[in-house]
Amino acid sequence: MLLDKPWQHGRIETSADGHHFQHEDGTPFFWQADTVWLLLTRLSLAEAEEYFADRHAKGFNVAQVMVIHGPTSATLEGRLPFLDEDLTRPDTRPADPGEGLDGPSFWDHLEKVLELAARWGIYLGLVPVWGSNLQHGGHSDEAVAAYGTWLARRYRHHPNIVWLNGGDLRGDTRMPAWQGLGAALRKNDPTHLITFHPFGRCQSSTWFHTEPWLDFNMFQSGHRDYAQVWDDSPATWKGPDNWRHVEHDYQRYPARPTVDGEPGYEAIPRGLHDPVHGYWGHDDSRRFAYWAVFAGAAGHTYGHNAVIQVHKPGYSPAYAVTMDWREGLVAPGSKDLQHLKNLLLSYPYFERIPDQTVVVGEPGIREDRLVVTRGEGYLFAYRFTGRPFQLRGEVLPGEEVRMRWMDPLTGGFVGEALVPNRGVLSFTPPVGANGNTDMVLVLDAPGS
Repeated sequence: MLLDKPWQHGRIETSADGHHFQHEDGTPFFWQADTVWLLLTRLSLAEAEEYFADRHAKGFNVAQVMVIHGPTSATLEGRLPFLDEDLTRPDTRPADPGEGLDGPSFWDHLEKVLELAARWGIYLGLVPVWGSNLQHGGHSDEAVAAYGTWLARRYRHHPNIVWLNGGDLRGDTRMPAWQGLGAALRKNDPTHLITFHPFGRCQSSTWFHTEPWLDFNMFQSGHRDYAQVWDDSPATWKGPDNWRHVEHDYQRYPARPTVDGEPGYEAIPRGLHDPVHGYWGHDDSRRFAYWAVFAGAAGHTYGHNAVIQVHKPGYSPAYAVTMDWREGLVAPGSKDLQHLKNLLLSYPYFERIPDQTVVVGEPGIREDRLVVTRGEGYLFAYRFTGRPFQLRGEVLPGEEVRMRWMDPLTGGFVGEALVPNRGVLSFTPPVGANGNTDMVLVLDAPGS
């Protein structure tokens, strides 16, 4: 099997404007990530390849994975990552059934998983150690930095790594440890991207935006619904309005790419724990993606409840999961994100900017938010509710513009027409083929 590998275009770096990713040869890189946190401890290599093949077929190019969920989290063969749960003593002993060491070491297993992911053209977004391991004082700052040094040196030769420092924790909780880990990763692996995965409704830029080890920002818009907030003021809370996080990061200096690394997962309870509040659906997953990217994000991360925890028989279910990981693999939301990626890459990529000044009147609140992005000769607009909206004319060149509607469930276009490019332009989205109301307006030059 021969597949084009994205790293054949060189390592990933930041574009000239600071808001996008590209490869060294200038090829755009759109972050289309899936979340499979517990892959290393719950999937065999054969199952891991099944996972990577499915995600490759759906256009994903990153899989977010915990290296260390906990010091006692073992591979399926029972191999633990450390001796005596000590981060400075990785257990690299080879298999030795006579010594009770069945199967390859934890670290050799990670090596094989990286190689499998590479076969399918997928980067692993690796969290060196999940935040809960450090939250209550476990492991010294020095031990964390020493572990980061060892980890970076061991795996830096793999082309398909992105480091996700942190792990669902605020940056000001054990900040010296995160600073030390970030610095150790950067010093010992200067070529791979590094970010920080924060706690819900937080963003890495709050603490680390100007740190020399941080290449791009990541935020976690999280799993709470609008009804589950204490303060609905945009100045103090962002929550499901993930476009607010993007707008905040987009205005920072120096410019850095930003992505929503953990929005509300498909099929997870609203609020994360209690199903009485209902579950996030694939329509919500789609809304979060278009909101973030049209607001200026450099890509987006998707997740499904059953896949993020790799739920399978023999493991205790978490977050009121209702299916196993293979059922989660084929959930509808996993098929949606590729249409967004394909749309963006079919137009000049690096000239795209967010532009809410095009909107005439109020852009709407909560689920009704209208988000607009454009390049020099094209414009995209997204509203989840399907409510009519108005835009300023003459933003794009020409006396007329071509109007089309893209169905985000299929990637197909309908309703092509030429419209005058002056004054106030009014648009009424059609209903999608599956009854969805969120059709994407696409404007460009006639004959494009």
